[in-house]
Amino acid sequence: RKGLPPAPRAQDPGAMPTAPTPLDYGKKHKETGTAFDMTTGVKPARRPGAFVKSKALDAAELPGYNAATATYQYKSSPPAKLKAHTGTGGMTTSLAKAKPRAPPPVPPKAGAFDVRDNPPNTEFRKCYERGDLPIAVDHRGTNCISWKVDIEKLDYHHYLPIFFDGLREEEEPFKFLALQGCYDMLEVGGSKILPVIPQLIIPIKTALNTRKRPIICAVLKVLQYLVVSGEMIGEALVPYYRQILPVLNLFKADNKNLGDHIDYAQQKRMTIGDLVTETLELFETHGGEDAFINIKYMVPTYESVVLN
Repeated sequence: RKGLPPAPRAQDPGAMPTAPTPLDYGKKHKETGTAFDMTTGVKPARRPGAFVKSKALDAAELPGYNAATATYQYKSSPPAKLKAHTGTGGMTTSLAKAKPRAPPPVPPKAGAFDVRDNPPNTEFRKCYERGDLPIAVDHRGTNCISWKVDIEKLDYHHYLPIFFDGLREEEEPFKFLALQGCYDMLEVGGSKILPVIPQLIIPIKTALNTRKRPIICAVLKVLQYLVVSGEMIGEALVPYYRQILPVLNLFKADNKNLGDHIDYAQQKRMTIGDLVTETLELFETHGGEDAFINIKYMVPTYESVVLN
């Protein structure tokens, strides 16, 4: 039996049966935090989009102020102590090899663009695995959602925030269902969307704070669709610019520098800088007379498309 795998051993009839192990389907997250899954749950301390503090630096690692040059300079490391009559100081010539100089310490990194934690503990995932959402994947030529009930009869105060919370999902089918569910509900929502706007701010802010580019692109596209999906929605978003726009200010200049090349993937609309500019222009156009001054306060480099 050379080269063949070992034969499986028969289980002892008196032994306790072992618990089934979770199957690996190539998922990014093996934990879900639901009661119907065998995998380990998410720790309560893990918060999506949480800022992780860098380690505190010693005073020796920070640059000191040089009054002679009026600049901040890193201090050189103190010379190592030598025993008497062992050094080469004072000699006119020496055969000793010069010691390589240690590179100066690098200034600490702020990490504003670093990807942050995104645990798989969304309300959308829990409700979908529990069977609380009236949706299923409809496999046709292109995937779409099969709704079990009419979308017009749904309680938007309950379901729309759940779908918006799923925008930060990275695994299928949760990612597709949450994104397409938002589009479907916004398309037929009409006057039901406006009263739910305050409940959508925290899921939007949480998804943007993950700093993950695919998630940010998906949220920006949904925001553009949200603004034009009903009357007075743009004005209703103006008081919440301080929660939404800080991340947009970070990625406003994040464009592809291609020179004279052509971006053949531009139809996918995955360039964050262009999406941010389009979103801010829609905010100003549909946000009323107070929109520009509030956008300018949070994004100083933004130029008006209405006043100019």
